[in-house]
Amino acid sequence: MFLEGAGLTLLISLVGTIFGFVLALFLATAKIIAPTPQDTTLSKSLKIFLNKLSSIYITVFRGTPMIVQASFFWYGFGLFGNALLCGLFVVSLNTAAYIAEIIRGSVNAIDKGQTEGSLALGLNYSQTFIFVIFPQAIKNSMPAIGNEFVINIKDTAVLSVIGIFELFNQTKKITSLHYRQLEAYAIVAVIYLILT
Repeated sequence: MFLEGAGLTLLISLVGTIFGFVLALFLATAKIIAPTPQDTTLSKSLKIFLNKLSSIYITVFRGTPMIVQASFFWYGFGLFGNALLCGLFVVSLNTAAYIAEIIRGSVNAIDKGQTEGSLALGLNYSQTFIFVIFPQAIKNSMPAIGNEFVINIKDTAVLSVIGIFELFNQTKKITSLHYRQLEAYAIVAVIYLILT
């Protein structure tokens, strides 16, 4: 039972982090890209709208606990007939908000001389961002994204509230069968330490 729960915990954490990373790329880009003087009115309006939308998304998902988000989507909307899909959805959305801020911080940490040098070499703003700034920012953000994966391993325990039998919920099941709480929770603590 412990191994089954650990496998499900790793699956949710890994898939949630990967999907969260993909969504975070869009969120971070929307938050970083500012209107330029060359943009049309429509383009400027779209960039401002996407910036505000991503800011609201990030604020909401970073400002509310994952247990509330899981309950909201599972019990409030009932969007999914499968608790695992709902859990993956919630972990992905939550992770995207945190990784978007990690990427945004990494982009802002790149020296402005990189941008100036790229523009001086004839690249435009988009090319500079895509080929010079963004790859460096992703490389610099990898340790923090790894930390987010470790956090997801531990945070999957809150998904037991919607009935996912990940590691923590499997432990609760074992304790209800054998009435050996101390041993069961000691084992699960060691498993979490090994996973992280």
